[in-house]
Amino acid sequence: MAAPEEKALQVAEWLKKVFGDHPIPQYEMNSRTTEILYHLSERNRVRDRDISLVIEDLKQKASEYESEAKRLEDFLMESVNFSPANLSKSGSRFLNALVDSAIALEIKDTSLASFIPAVNDLTSDLFRTKSKSEEMKLELGKLEKNLTATLVLEKCLREDLKKAELQLSAEKAKVDSRLQNMDFLKAKAAEFRFGIKAAEEQLSARGMDASLSHRSLAALSEKLSELKEQTRPLKKKLESYLDLMPVTVAMGFLGVMFSNCSLKILNYQNSGFVFKDLKSVAELRVVTHTCH
Repeated sequence: MAAPEEKALQVAEWLKKVFGDHPIPQYEMNSRTTEILYHLSERNRVRDRDISLVIEDLKQKASEYESEAKRLEDFLMESVNFSPANLSKSGSRFLNALVDSAIALEIKDTSLASFIPAVNDLTSDLFRTKSKSEEMKLELGKLEKNLTATLVLEKCLREDLKKAELQLSAEKAKVDSRLQNMDFLKAKAAEFRFGIKAAEEQLSARGMDASLSHRSLAALSEKLSELKEQTRPLKKKLESYLDLMPVTVAMGFLGVMFSNCSLKILNYQNSGFVFKDLKSVAELRVVTHTCH
């Protein structure tokens, strides 16, 4: 491995060779930049060596081709006293076309034995290319059909997406409206609860009986409906007594009185009657005595 001083010296010589008479750009001299420039100079040197070898090889081939051309020209002059310089303008054009064809076909000479296989190979390549072209056309047609179907599907999807977005916007507006209504109803419900509580407290402060509340009245209404259902058979029985003949009017009157008494007693029992004073007790006794 070269020492740092040798690398710096080699880098300086390489830069002078690259830039020639032009000034070398300023750069920071440190170990890293020196190492990078050293590797670049080595790669450049290897590349220049390879290029030199290729140039020498091409020069050698050109010299060989010139020698062969000279030999063939001398052979033609000696055998048939023929020289390309003696050709007419058309002959020179045909000869150049023949040479260009040989170069294009990459054959070693212009003989018929070299041209025919090369043309056959070129024809085979042409048929293979045509066949490949037909296959590519068929594949292209399939791709175009698929592309058309894809575009139609994309259009339908875009339309469905647009409809879904509109429907979503409408539903969102409905939900927002319902949320607003719900908030309003919650606020109103809280306001009503507060008002009901304040009214109940106010009524309690004034000494209102709890039996007169809405809940108690609703319960009494339900009990009244049940009592009506229970007294319906008695009413039917009473109607049967009213339909009796005049001979049995007295007995019917007694039956009616008995039914009325039973009805009053049942009403007292089912309504949860409370004997709050002596008058109520006396009334019940009178009713019972009358019935008996």
